[in-house]
Amino acid sequence: MKELFESPYFGVALSVITFGIGVKLNQKLKTPVCNPLIIAIVLTAGVLVIFDIPYESYNVGGEIINMFLAPATACLAVAIYTKRQILREYWLPILAGCSAGSAASMASVYVMCRLFGLDDSLTVSLIPKSVTTPIAVSIAEPAGGVVPITVVAVIGTGILGGILAPFLIKIFHITDPVAAGLAIGASSHAVGTSKAIEIGEVEGAMSGLAIGICGIITVLFSMLIRL
Repeated sequence: MKELFESPYFGVALSVITFGIGVKLNQKLKTPVCNPLIIAIVLTAGVLVIFDIPYESYNVGGEIINMFLAPATACLAVAIYTKRQILREYWLPILAGCSAGSAASMASVYVMCRLFGLDDSLTVSLIPKSVTTPIAVSIAEPAGGVVPITVVAVIGTGILGGILAPFLIKIFHITDPVAAGLAIGASSHAVGTSKAIEIGEVEGAMSGLAIGICGIITVLFSMLIRL
């Protein structure tokens, strides 16, 4: 049994199965609170605790999944290219909105960290919370951030955005699908984009576009901050 848990296939299989269960439950219950990623995290953690499986054993397979994060991020360039017509038509509001979203996210984290007296390493770890994981890690790690904290912050931000996005759109009466999509993608990256796709085709497309553009802008902002 120990050999099974230490196999890289165990971590991959457990991640795929738990996320698949989360997707099925989300489709059946049709509520944003029932987020597939939350369900996958809870189920995976439950299996590890119940069967007393060390995280290191599970993470042997997790590292294989992590290996695909960087290529997946590079694929964002394809998403931007396929939406180039929308980008040409709305280039100014897209750039302005993504820049404002990225700046607001980074500035709010910085101010809150200073107010609560967090040290520099935690501040650096939390600042890129609103971009996709590989970009956030590449920003935080060279600056002395704690990578696990960055990953948790990114996942938490995405889940929260995916849950709250539909309610916030209704509360603030956002009727423009371009604005709604940009807001979701800029604040809650890929997890939020999965919800934006459910809301509408245009919202999903604009949210996907915002992921790539906000990632680039956040990297540029972080470079300026270091200078």
